[in-house]
Amino acid sequence: MKLKMQDYNDLTVVELQGELTADCVETLKNTMTNIVSKKKLGIVLDLSTTVFVDSKGLEHLLWLRDYCYQNSCALKLAALNETCGKILEITRLEKEFDRYDQLSDAVKSLA
Repeated sequence: MKLKMQDYNDLTVVELQGELTADCVETLKNTMTNIVSKKKLGIVLDLSTTVFVDSKGLEHLLWLRDYCYQNSCALKLAALNETCGKILEITRLEKEFDRYDQLSDAVKSLA
């Protein structure tokens, strides 16, 4: 997995490229805790180029949702491809996250 970040004032867009699996959750966790520590109002995870999420990846997304909430930082998921959307649906986690079809809509929701 590769991470690509862009800061926009009080929010950060993080594009996750590749697979969100057990192999990379520690890197993502460190990156996200660093972003939250900067007192950002929100994080948008752009999942448009994320091709797969395993159980550890899902577990980490839930941890991230809770961590952001505890630190007054909104978390939005954007542009999930069909595979990732189906994984959230099958695991019944689709309602656990604020999801947006378009990245721009997720960003606007934090403005």
